[in-house]
Amino acid sequence: MQVHEKLKAMRLYRDWSQEEMAAKLGYSTNGYAKIERGETDIKVEKLEKIAEVLGMELQQFLNLNDKNIFNIIEGSSPQGNNSCNIYWTNIYLTETQCVHELEKAHLLLQERDKEVGYLKREIEHLNELVALLKNNQKT
Repeated sequence: MQVHEKLKAMRLYRDWSQEEMAAKLGYSTNGYAKIERGETDIKVEKLEKIAEVLGMELQQFLNLNDKNIFNIIEGSSPQGNNSCNIYWTNIYLTETQCVHELEKAHLLLQERDKEVGYLKREIEHLNELVALLKNNQKT
């Protein structure tokens, strides 16, 4: 993943327009758009500013790639501002490992569905017992 692709992905994740991002950086919209399209080389100082605006360390921003898994935690800061912290883990799985993990997930879902069915039958049985008890009390 190229730097400009990472930048666009993070901007879109934050739901910011190019105009908003450019304003946050103090750049013209056209200048920022060229950076995002990969038409302009970016100096380290600019990258540091971009990472800061995105709320990340420069190293985190540069290490983003298509094998990152994001854990996004949203909430409020003590000052009442909405905040969003992004944590990620690099994960490298082979295709076989992915298939295996998917099969495990399917089995877990099947077990869950069986448990839900069992609990629904138990509820029906308990409702029948309650109805019988009510009828017995009436008589």
